[in-house]
Amino acid sequence: MHEYPQQPSGRQPLPGQGPRRYRRARWTGAGVACALLMGGAGCAAPEKERSSGDGAARLGGPGPSAAGTPSPEAKQPEPSAPPAPSGDPDVQLPAGPRSDFRQTARLDDGTVIAKTRVAGAKSGFEGDVWVWTPKEYEDPKYAKSAFPVLIALPGGNGFPTNYWADRSLGLQKAVSEGVQAGTSLPFVLVMPVLNPDDKYYYDGADIPGRPKMGTWIAEDVPDFARANFRTYRSRDGWAFMGSSSGAFVGMKTLLQHPDKFKAVIASGGEITPDSPLWKGHQAEMDANNPEKLAERLIAGGGPDVYINFQVGTKESGKDRMVKFTQQYGKGPVKTTIRDIQNGEHNGWHYVRGMKEGSLEWISKVLKGPGPEAG
Repeated sequence: MHEYPQQPSGRQPLPGQGPRRYRRARWTGAGVACALLMGGAGCAAPEKERSSGDGAARLGGPGPSAAGTPSPEAKQPEPSAPPAPSGDPDVQLPAGPRSDFRQTARLDDGTVIAKTRVAGAKSGFEGDVWVWTPKEYEDPKYAKSAFPVLIALPGGNGFPTNYWADRSLGLQKAVSEGVQAGTSLPFVLVMPVLNPDDKYYYDGADIPGRPKMGTWIAEDVPDFARANFRTYRSRDGWAFMGSSSGAFVGMKTLLQHPDKFKAVIASGGEITPDSPLWKGHQAEMDANNPEKLAERLIAGGGPDVYINFQVGTKESGKDRMVKFTQQYGKGPVKTTIRDIQNGEHNGWHYVRGMKEGSLEWISKVLKGPGPEAG
């Protein structure tokens, strides 16, 4: 059963936002509608009001825009030649075409969160994606290095916004502080919409006759990141983090594509698919069931994947994580469970869990950037 994230006490929702009827969800009080968007219009100022007003944002360096016209940053003087990759054959320079980014928020350290529109060539779905790059990405000593990508997936409807793109949740700040403390890699955070509408939940899957959201998450979103940023060719630089339904999608996609992704931080996660759109498509639903995917991975002998469950001590669902770990946490499926003391089913507490250890955990699993020698 997918559940919507709750909010910390004291926050009030906007009126007129209520539960969707199509899903089996546990609701607690009138504040849930605000928590569903946790970073959209429900809990903070609308995106337009939060923006500094700078308009076009420079992310990933100068280059042609996705539309084929010069982006605003391309009008500035460009370096004589792009930096050559380092000696690491795993480093992949941006493949293009470059996307046009619009700034939606600015952090205290000067970094920005920006949004662009992505037309998925493989899924046929077009949706918004938010991106944040750490300060280290622009540091000249890392100019020839790739950076690990952490795809952050929201809970609830995951449409039309991704609440991890709201700076108030502190995800970007947690990464920055972790880098300074030596407990986190400087991740590039990629934050796509999870569903094509706010009517149904699609389990991050290619449900027959529906938008191909599984292909969107597993193929188009990484392709977008490779087009715009210095990334790693191998799975050692690719992972997910997500909350609630987003945790389910991250874990499911990891188990479906262990050749492309290596790890996931699954917070307050769900274990089995439950979209009402699976009716009449049992075989396809089974192909998107983490339990069956884990069985197949274990039987095939790998490759190793890493799942870090996070759960608040004040929320339900740990029993499902424990059961999954007991049954499938063996062989190539490496699982851990992190308890968040006094944690509830919300993004603020999941970020706290990441600061308390999950960021360090995933940073030890993935590959980080290397400064240029000399």
